[in-house]
Amino acid sequence: MKFIASLLIAGALAQTAPKTQLPVVWVLSTGGTIAGQGSSSTDLSNYQPGTLRGEDLVKAVPEIRNVADVKVEQVANVNSSDLTIANWLTLANRINGIFAGDSKVAGVVVTHGTNTLEETAFFLNLTVKSDKPVVVVGAMRPATAISADGPLNLLNAIRTAAAPEARGKGALVVMNDEINGARDVTKTNTYRVETFRAPELGYLGYVDEDKISFYRTSTKRHTANSEFDVRGLTALPKVDIVYSYIQPSPEIVHALIGSGDKGIVFAGTGAENISSFEKDPLKEVLSLPAESRPILIRASRAGNGRVNPRDEYDQMGMIPADNLNAQKARILLMLALTVTKDPNQIKRIFSEY
Repeated sequence: MKFIASLLIAGALAQTAPKTQLPVVWVLSTGGTIAGQGSSSTDLSNYQPGTLRGEDLVKAVPEIRNVADVKVEQVANVNSSDLTIANWLTLANRINGIFAGDSKVAGVVVTHGTNTLEETAFFLNLTVKSDKPVVVVGAMRPATAISADGPLNLLNAIRTAAAPEARGKGALVVMNDEINGARDVTKTNTYRVETFRAPELGYLGYVDEDKISFYRTSTKRHTANSEFDVRGLTALPKVDIVYSYIQPSPEIVHALIGSGDKGIVFAGTGAENISSFEKDPLKEVLSLPAESRPILIRASRAGNGRVNPRDEYDQMGMIPADNLNAQKARILLMLALTVTKDPNQIKRIFSEY
């Protein structure tokens, strides 16, 4: 009888014992290949991106229930090439609202198409005002593919967003079991699942079955230490990119100067060399009054290495982009122009971020 009583007491205690509370993670969905569907399980290129909703993606991975209490919200559902700056502002403001409104939230995951994933990740790296993890995740194969990478990528992204070790690392990109920093990562391949890499500086860490492992972090300013605040903004200053090649048309530069651009980023050859074809129309920029002159940024189309100051270009008022690629230099310049139009301050910003 004593044995049976002990079992009954143990059972009652087990029923009243509080369950382990899982970390709260929000999933904000924007579409892309991870939410895509094809006509067959082997359709890896002619599928329709952005057809499934975020709730469908989470429900398809029951293992998620074991690692986090997930809340899902649909922000957009498109091919990432069709995302807009308005979508960026909505995302940043929503993430900031989530973190400010609920201290129990451990992190946020953004599902995203891979074409522009690195740009959204870098924008969030500069505009989210919290040290809690923001993880951007996508897939190289649609959800209907026989070897879809989206389900495991999503699980690993949620695990990373819930991990205390991920705090303070800035916005992250998690795919293919690898963790990359938003500032350094870029898409390097059209179809391979290992496409996202930080070519020279390498991964921040890995997501393995046993744990989340970090080995390094960025020393550049980001998230909680960023000076950029997009609250109340409905647009960003207009900035475009000029890509250099043999005998480029000077009309492109003329057109941008005349279109009201507040800044122009040059993706130059090598260590950011500007051709004589591009230098001639830039004389028009130098002749403009200082207050109406677009800010000129020197980036490189090479994809690796720093762009250093050089006397010739410094005299033309061109600011080096350090090792940011052109698309990320554009994002940083757009945000910089929301706080200052002083070239010296913008030069400082490019050295700090």
